[in-house]
Amino acid sequence: MPTSPSPYRQGLSRQAANHAALTPLSLIAWAADVFPDHPAVVHGDLRLSWRQFRDRCRRLASALAAREIGDGDTVAALLPNTPPMLEAHYGVAMAGAVLNSVNTRLDAAMVAFILEHSQTKVLIVDREYAPLAVAALAGLRDKGLAPPLVIDACDPVYLADCLAAGSEPNAAAAELDYDAFVASGDAAFEPVPPQDEFDAIGLNYTSGTTGNPKGVVVHHRGAYLNAVGNVLSWGLPRHPVYLWTLPLFHCNGWCFPWTMAAVAGTNVCLRRVEPPLIFDLIRRHRVSHYCGAPIVHSMLIAAPDEQKAGIDHPVACMVAGAAPPASMIEGMARIGFEITHVYGLTEVYGPASVAVKRPSWAGETLSEQTRLNGRQG
Repeated sequence: MPTSPSPYRQGLSRQAANHAALTPLSLIAWAADVFPDHPAVVHGDLRLSWRQFRDRCRRLASALAAREIGDGDTVAALLPNTPPMLEAHYGVAMAGAVLNSVNTRLDAAMVAFILEHSQTKVLIVDREYAPLAVAALAGLRDKGLAPPLVIDACDPVYLADCLAAGSEPNAAAAELDYDAFVASGDAAFEPVPPQDEFDAIGLNYTSGTTGNPKGVVVHHRGAYLNAVGNVLSWGLPRHPVYLWTLPLFHCNGWCFPWTMAAVAGTNVCLRRVEPPLIFDLIRRHRVSHYCGAPIVHSMLIAAPDEQKAGIDHPVACMVAGAAPPASMIEGMARIGFEITHVYGLTEVYGPASVAVKRPSWAGETLSEQTRLNGRQG
């Protein structure tokens, strides 16, 4: 055994020329530089290219930095699967802060606990969840705590839905408008890289079913590796079209906001998980991939045949959790969707193990295919 130190550990210290911390921020930089005009985000009538999307993320970061939000600060988001939520997954980190994606299905007391426990400095709220936010903020004030800076995100799709339903949109939870806030920032803002790849990029909370929610910290390295791992494990091609059926508040959307930058894909936003809307978006935008809980796939299988008509291209879907029943695998195959089963850890990083399919499985019986495809977890 050699007794002297390795020569490769002498005079080769880490520096900017030979080492960079792993971070998803490098992924959006690559996508916007290499494919600046490729569509990054689609939502209603909105279309953002990767250059435009990066510019908005930088503006968000700049506006946060102007409010002295940075290293060690928490920015919470009470948002559905809309462009502001995607922008928050980059813009908050670009400012050096940490994103806390709040579960929109929690009650006001739980949300108030999360805001207090995370020491949230800024809260971005979609107008649909304004009543929930107002009640949670009141809970903070009742305890003598100063509320965070609140930013109102008013989604045109939400307003259109309210108009179509004949209902009034919720009043804003704050006077500060999200789009105006972003517009106040500088698109040339230089993102703040993590000092260490172990620095936090996200903070997620469990549902708190057995007590107060528990916080889980996600670091830049883990987010980067899981995002790239999604590409490898699912065999994602360049420029997939991804539909956001999976809540972005759940494990940061299984890291897929960052995965889409790694392959310069297109994010198709979705406010509501409803089969007619999902099938319409799949047809209209030729969606190639989506993720979801078993209930989402079951809803699509049970939908009337007329809603499924007209989809003539391959669609890959991912399901997590308990082993998918035979009826789900058979139902997905009947629609023409290829299902992949994965398993992960709640609110951590998303998929941790994947049922890698073998060509030989095609010759097995349905029951055997179900057994093989459901072994994860």
